[in-house]
Amino acid sequence: MFTKEMVDDYAEKLLIGLSDAENALVLKEFDVIDKSMAILANIKNISNVEPMTHALDDLEIELREDTEEDSVPIEDLFRNCDNYEDREIVVPKVVG
Repeated sequence: MFTKEMVDDYAEKLLIGLSDAENALVLKEFDVIDKSMAILANIKNISNVEPMTHALDDLEIELREDTEEDSVPIEDLFRNCDNYEDREIVVPKVVG
């Protein structure tokens, strides 16, 4: 169960300000999610359902083989950026 204080705390950590109306909207949406999760949790034998790889039953899909590939040399990547130091790209500071 989420509370107004929890939503305010999360919003502060995410550096977004929420008005009282926005907070109420978030709480309402979390309530819908909580109720939906409770319904799913009470489905009998749900743990026996095999996971799907795709939502459409009649779709035949061939998954590609996972193969290791050489990565792009870091020097080539640095040619595309304006400023880098050691092996890190330097970006402008955007948050306090």
